[in-house]
Amino acid sequence: MTDAALYFTGPEAVEVRETAVGPPDADELLVDTRASAISAGTELLVYRDQTPGDFPADETLDALDGDLSYPLQYGYAASGVVSEVGADIDPDWVGRSVFSFVPHQTSFRTTPDSVVALPPGTTPAVGSLLPSVETATNIVLDAAPRLGERVVVFGAGVIGLCVTRLLAAFPLESLVVVDPIERRRALAAAFGADRTATPGALNDATDADANLTGSDAALDDADLAVELSGQPSALDDALGVVGYDARIVVGSWYGTKRDPIGLGGRFHRDRIDIVSSQVSTISPELRGRWDRDRRMDAALERLDRVPADELITHRIPFERAPEAYELLDSAADETVQVILEYS
Repeated sequence: MTDAALYFTGPEAVEVRETAVGPPDADELLVDTRASAISAGTELLVYRDQTPGDFPADETLDALDGDLSYPLQYGYAASGVVSEVGADIDPDWVGRSVFSFVPHQTSFRTTPDSVVALPPGTTPAVGSLLPSVETATNIVLDAAPRLGERVVVFGAGVIGLCVTRLLAAFPLESLVVVDPIERRRALAAAFGADRTATPGALNDATDADANLTGSDAALDDADLAVELSGQPSALDDALGVVGYDARIVVGSWYGTKRDPIGLGGRFHRDRIDIVSSQVSTISPELRGRWDRDRRMDAALERLDRVPADELITHRIPFERAPEAYELLDSAADETVQVILEYS
C-alpha cells in the first residue's frame, strides 16, 4: 500500500502527497495511523503563514526537526496501532494502540520510547486528544490555582475547554470563561465553568449574553487569568479583569500577530505578573518534582475525563485534509476539534 503525508505548501495551501515509509529497522515500530487531531491554534498559524518562517518547528520533538518555512510537514497528535516491529523489538507490541507526536500521515516508523501506550479501550479519536490534555495539564501546573481563588479563562477552544475541565475540579470561588462564540461558551458551562461571558461583556454584569449570575467580582478583581484565545488583544482584556498582585498565564502562541497592550497603566503599579506556559518544557520551579513522564502520566489519567464526543465536532477522511483546514480557517463558530481519520 502506498503511504501518504500531509504537507503545508504555502499560505492557505495543504496537499496530501505520496511518501515512502518502508519496513521498521531493528529497533523500530511501524504504526498505522487511525486518527490525528488538528491544532486550531498552532497549525492554523502555519496554514495562514502567521509564523516566523525560520523559527524551529519544535526542538523537543524529533519528528519536527526543521523550521516553519514552506513546504513542511507539521502536526503532533497521531493515534494508531502498531502493525509491525523490528527484529530487536518485543513482538507483543504488535496490535497495541499508541500515541506519538508526529505529523499527519498514514503510517510512521518510530522507536518504543517515542510512543505512549494508550489505556485499553481508548478509541483512536480520543487518543489523538492526548497532547491537548497534556498541554492543559502543563498550563494548570504553571497557573497553580489556589483554594478560593477567582479565575478567568480567555478562550474556549480545545485547550481552553480542557483547562476549564481541569480547573473545575479545584475548590475555586469562581471560574469564568470568556469567548465570543455561543457554542463554545455553552461547552465551557458544560465542562464546569460557573459563568461565561463574551469579550465585550466583561464589565457588564447585566448583559444578557454574558450569562452572569450573582456578584460580578470575578470579572474585575480576579486572582488569576489564563489566556488561551490565540488573540493578543485578549491579553489586554486579561489585564483589565485581574486585581492587585494577580497572575496572568499566557498559553497562547500569537505567531506574528500583534495588538496594542496597555502596559502603561495599572499593570506596573499593581504588580501584575505575566508568565508564559509552553508544553515543550517543564517550569524550572517544578523540575525538582516533575518531569515530562510524570506530566504525561497525569494527562493519561485525565484523558477519559474530557468529554471527547462534545469536543470533536468534525471527523474528516485524511484524503480530504485540505477541506479540514479550509473549514477551520473559515468557520470557527462551527468547529471545535477537527479530527482526520484514516482508513
